[in-house]
Amino acid sequence: MLLDQLAGAGLPTANVLVPVDEREQALRTIGMALSSLPVTERGRSAYISKMIAAASAGLFDAALNYLWNETVGELRRRVISYDLAYFYDVAVPSPDRRKHLSTEEDLTKVDDFDLLKGALQIGLLSATGYARLDHIRYMRNFASAAHPNQVELTGLDLANWLEVCVRQVILLPYDNITAETKRLLANVRAQPITGEDAAKAAAFFDNMPAERADLLATGLFGLYVDQSQAPLVADNVRRLWPLLWTFVSAQARGNFGIKIGRFTASLDTAKAAAGRELLALVGGTAYLPESERAVEIDAAIDALTAAHRGWSNFNTEPAPAKALSDLIGPRGDVPTALENKYLEAVVEAFLGNQYGVSWAAVEHYEAMLRRLDSRQAGMALRTFTLPTVSAQLWSTVGQSRWAALLDILAPKLTAPVDRALMQAIRAFTSTPDKLASDTKIKKLVAAARA
Repeated sequence: MLLDQLAGAGLPTANVLVPVDEREQALRTIGMALSSLPVTERGRSAYISKMIAAASAGLFDAALNYLWNETVGELRRRVISYDLAYFYDVAVPSPDRRKHLSTEEDLTKVDDFDLLKGALQIGLLSATGYARLDHIRYMRNFASAAHPNQVELTGLDLANWLEVCVRQVILLPYDNITAETKRLLANVRAQPITGEDAAKAAAFFDNMPAERADLLATGLFGLYVDQSQAPLVADNVRRLWPLLWTFVSAQARGNFGIKIGRFTASLDTAKAAAGRELLALVGGTAYLPESERAVEIDAAIDALTAAHRGWSNFNTEPAPAKALSDLIGPRGDVPTALENKYLEAVVEAFLGNQYGVSWAAVEHYEAMLRRLDSRQAGMALRTFTLPTVSAQLWSTVGQSRWAALLDILAPKLTAPVDRALMQAIRAFTSTPDKLASDTKIKKLVAAARA
């Protein structure tokens, strides 16, 4: 009767409805796929009802659309019942997009691809489930009523895809890591983290896969920079962050620095400052973007120089020395524009003064000097030409420290001009404060700079 009406209206009838035998097969197999879904779970599955109605009417492409709507709705419910903020932090890493996502209603702004991938990352989907659901997503885009197409679907297709939705989304239990992460995030928001709690968390971190540690760090970072959170949350994150940082990959650490840079660029100063606090807490400021680091390194050099040249420098040097060392990082990454200033400050502080050296800061100076590459080591070797350095070389302390500096730099030198200069310096018979005025030394310095 329906096809007759369509024909009477002059509308197409070919390939509009699926043959009756296909519909019968669909209804039989769909019933089997539903058998594993508890009756208590079926009451909210309105889109499954619409899917079955569309399939029985012979509109399989519309049925696929309804099936996908049910799948997306169930995934969103699982995300909401798990930890919505954590999901947003993981699934939408862009700070510009993330700032518009906070409520349950905002989940509709997350596209289907990001929804699936985010659910996989936080453990709400298995790898197999993700692959099969992504295939259904593809078919929904290219074989359903969502877009024009000529793809033919079968009743078995619909039943198989419904079974995937039931088993991989609705009924999939949390694995241990996912369950523990949910519990930890809930505790961070709800109650103070005690020393005993932190010890348990550390053991949990030690057993986490590397990628899950990165994602948990992303979640904690998001909680810390969220200005709407209570002080309790910030306290708990600060307690856990150093324990987790050990297990965070270099790439993830760099991503935190990039996020801070983007906060700064968008004038979100509160979030940028909070992010820097977390990196500073674990000596991770070297992961800030180059532009951010250059400004902070320049200020740190000034702070170190002021402390070294100021009153009670033995007590005041360690803090700026550590801050500068943290900013430079384990790779000794110094912006080119600041290399001369940096080397002058570090060498001067390493040499100390006529009364001695700040022993609490020495380890930081040595660490920074040992991170120099061959070219920077050559530059450090030539710092005796600077008045601020040369002035330290007349005293016994300065001369002893200068010898120690040469021992650090010597293995690093590869350029022939630098090695010739080192040889001449070691052979110099007068005190090192007179090196800069020696004719032969001057020529070698000029050759090294050429």
